[in-house]
Amino acid sequence: MMRRLLLTICCLSMLKGFAQNTIALPEIVNYPKQVYNAGTQNWKIVQDKKGIMYAANDEGLLSFDGSFWKKYTLPGGTGVRSVAIGNDGRIYIGSQGEIGFFEPGKNGRLQYRSLNDLIPENEKDFTDIWDVVPVGNEVFFRAYRKIFQLQNDKITVFGNAAWSFLGLHHHTLISKAWQKGLLQFQNGTWVPFSKADYFPEKAEITAIVPLTGDSSLLLTKHHGSYILNGETITPFETPDMRLIDEKNPYSAAVINKDQIAIITNLAGCFIINEKGELVQRLSKLDGLQSNNILCVFIDRKKNIWLGLDNGIDFIAYNNAIKHIYPDYQEHSAGKAAIIYKNNLYIGTSNGVYQAGLANEPDIGFIKSKFELIRGPKGQVWNLSELNGQLAMGHNDGFFIIENGAAKKIDSSSGFWTFLPLSNVAPSPVIVAGTYNGLNFYNFINGHFTNPEIHSHFESARFVALDNNIAWAAHPYKGLYKITLNDGVKPTNVAYKDTKHILSPNNNHIFKVKSRVVLSNDKGIFEYNEKSGDFEPSTLLQKLLPKAPIRYMKEDSNGNIWFVHDRQLGVVDLSGRQPQIIYFPELNGKITGNGLEYIYPFNNNNIFIAAEEGFYLVNYDQYKQFKEEIPIQISDVHIVNKRDSIIFGGYYNKEGEQPRLTNEEVPNIQYAWNSIHFDYSSPLYGKQSSIEYAYYLEDFENSWSAWTKKNEKDYTYLSPGTYTFRVKARTHEGQESKVAVYRFTILAPWYRTTWAYSIYTLLAMLFVYAIYMWQKKKFILQQQKHDEERRRMEYLHQLEIEKHQEEQKQLTYLHQLKLERNEKEIIRLQNEKLQSEIQVKNTELASTTFNLVQKGEMLMKVKEEFVRMKKSSDIDKDTDDYKKILRMLGDDKMKKNWEQFAVHFDKVHSNFLVSLKSTYPYLTASDLKLCAYLRLNLTSKEIAQIMNITIKGVELGRHRLRKKLGIQPEVNLVNFLLNFHSEID
Repeated sequence: MMRRLLLTICCLSMLKGFAQNTIALPEIVNYPKQVYNAGTQNWKIVQDKKGIMYAANDEGLLSFDGSFWKKYTLPGGTGVRSVAIGNDGRIYIGSQGEIGFFEPGKNGRLQYRSLNDLIPENEKDFTDIWDVVPVGNEVFFRAYRKIFQLQNDKITVFGNAAWSFLGLHHHTLISKAWQKGLLQFQNGTWVPFSKADYFPEKAEITAIVPLTGDSSLLLTKHHGSYILNGETITPFETPDMRLIDEKNPYSAAVINKDQIAIITNLAGCFIINEKGELVQRLSKLDGLQSNNILCVFIDRKKNIWLGLDNGIDFIAYNNAIKHIYPDYQEHSAGKAAIIYKNNLYIGTSNGVYQAGLANEPDIGFIKSKFELIRGPKGQVWNLSELNGQLAMGHNDGFFIIENGAAKKIDSSSGFWTFLPLSNVAPSPVIVAGTYNGLNFYNFINGHFTNPEIHSHFESARFVALDNNIAWAAHPYKGLYKITLNDGVKPTNVAYKDTKHILSPNNNHIFKVKSRVVLSNDKGIFEYNEKSGDFEPSTLLQKLLPKAPIRYMKEDSNGNIWFVHDRQLGVVDLSGRQPQIIYFPELNGKITGNGLEYIYPFNNNNIFIAAEEGFYLVNYDQYKQFKEEIPIQISDVHIVNKRDSIIFGGYYNKEGEQPRLTNEEVPNIQYAWNSIHFDYSSPLYGKQSSIEYAYYLEDFENSWSAWTKKNEKDYTYLSPGTYTFRVKARTHEGQESKVAVYRFTILAPWYRTTWAYSIYTLLAMLFVYAIYMWQKKKFILQQQKHDEERRRMEYLHQLEIEKHQEEQKQLTYLHQLKLERNEKEIIRLQNEKLQSEIQVKNTELASTTFNLVQKGEMLMKVKEEFVRMKKSSDIDKDTDDYKKILRMLGDDKMKKNWEQFAVHFDKVHSNFLVSLKSTYPYLTASDLKLCAYLRLNLTSKEIAQIMNITIKGVELGRHRLRKKLGIQPEVNLVNFLLNFHSEID
């Protein structure tokens, strides 16, 4: 019973140890099959001297230079099971019933050569080759029942019922044979490994990796782990190793002198130290594509490559930048961070998480587990140490964190930031930036109290204190000055922007270098206490880039960390001259829109808020990156013709590049004068920070600008010899050597030497033919000279006659033209006269109409006189009275109508004449009524003119409609207006 209890406690403690991973994780880059365009399984990964990676894949051999994947298939289309780089630079592979190697061909492309023809005929029956191990000038290939030894182009075969492993114990080749146990290769034969009695017969070895001294770590599939020391085997048992052994370890590789990567088929990758203690675990939960890992390789930069059952993963293990996910799979956005009492607190959009710390310079390597602080969930804006206590600014209020829980101080608003009013701890008054402005809190007897003192104006996320004055910036509403008055009766006033230094957006306030600094789209300004206003900051404008700075933070060494356009940088002041260092790996990944956050704890631990969790930057390690930057031309081919490879990136022999570029210049046909270059830098952990510059001599005048682009096209190049140069650099400005490729564009066939020889011969023949033709022509010309002269005289006479005839025709045409012009002038004069006559007739008709009206009026006067004669007692026999009656009764009145009718017809195109001829039974009164209606006069006006009543006019209209035969629905006036057009 006691034994079971102890076993249970031991298992629980081991599970707890497994549950704890390192606080930070390295960046993991996934390469699924859709990226490298080949099979899913990858059995082995290696690296050549140039830094190019190779993977044994289900569909062939893969290569990767950091930018471009290439696939090389075997002649039979089988997959590659194992791969190794020989000491001769060849890439040896093992496949299904196939062994061979790849080496560069004439065009710089890898070409495959099979070694099966060197195998004796009776030994060619074998299955998959699972291990390829170079040893000096020899190469060993392991199949299940055979081991092939390649030496001096000769293959020796060693048979066994089952060879289960092949590897190196330092410089000794080790294998495991059925019923023979552990063997070593000595003097051309396999002999038992000394003192191997302690090793289980049924143990299936999966890996042997060298340790310090003469020791190696030996892993088995189900029988634990062992240490090989010289020729001695001892079990290697630790709690962590026992747990790893249960997860089916499949292979291992040495990272550095104290760390080993062990991969499993069930639980991902484990990093242990030489003591067998777990340092870090990387699994699918941490970003791997799968927990089923088939191989592991440590590249020259100490980064980890994993060949998976469903892809390839790259782990930037030696990178100075790591990722922190406090909420593990949630990956919520990072907001704030602080180290308080040997605990790391991370504020996210989901709450606050706490993890205990150990004594480790790089916090990212500390094994710990994040726990969610009990309290409000949601957005955390700030974590600050105030008077020895941990304060949290939250969307729900102001909280103090203690004993793993958050205690509420004030929930009246959301809180952005906290600042002690005094520089001497403990500060009796704390200033808090809230959603509404500034709040003030007292600190009495170790507790925060809320005196309900505040200065509200706008949201105060950005606050800077300067003695008894606080400045608060709102990104787009401006700047506010708050007089603190020791936190008793604070007052605020909006900043009067008399100098127009504020921008419509992006106004931020910071405290940097003991200065109150305002940054926005217009520049960087600092507060001048003497002038009482902000002025351009001479110091910071020299140090910082000319870009809108969204965030600034000064670290303990005086360096200024900043963010602009979601790019992180630092002004490093540790050297003789200030230096700006950017972190292009984080471009676009950190938080933005005013939520930027940097916590520079020390040079080994810089916390950067990210869209997902936090980034942890080991700044000292980041600055120390001074290694040589590799650069290579990966591919040269014709534009838009992928299969037309001119150069595949490889040279036949090491050190061949100078010879190839200066002596054996490849010639390219003129029809292929559009060339595409691919280039890369196999610096896998720094790909996001690498830039390239290129230059084609004899075509371009200088180097191009630095760019992320890793390819270049040159189209329609003229014949000639060109030299393409390319170089790379990292964010520090360190440049690589220049990679060079020289080539010649041949002239088209019609511009070659033999073509010019033919052109010369043809030219000579042409000249001779011209001479003969000229000679014959001269003789003919002599014979025809007289005839030609006579013909020319005859033609001259004809020309004279023709000229005379043309002169006559021109004279005749000129006369016709003059006559036409005279007729045209007469016609225009007639039209002008006709127009003038028409105008005068119109005026006369109008005048006549007025006379008619006057006549009508006089007739009425006459009638009135007659009526008065009959009805009054006036003396009607007097001469004057009779004289007036004679004047009013003069026939001239009647003649006025006749004159009006004539002129009316002239104006209205003989309307009355046409109407009378169409309707002859119309009377004079009818015609007069028609004329008045055509003039569109009203019945009242017509009655006055005709000296009749309105009823009489209406009766006349009625009789007129009958005489004209107009239907009731037809308007009489419209009929008269349209009458003339209808007649026409």
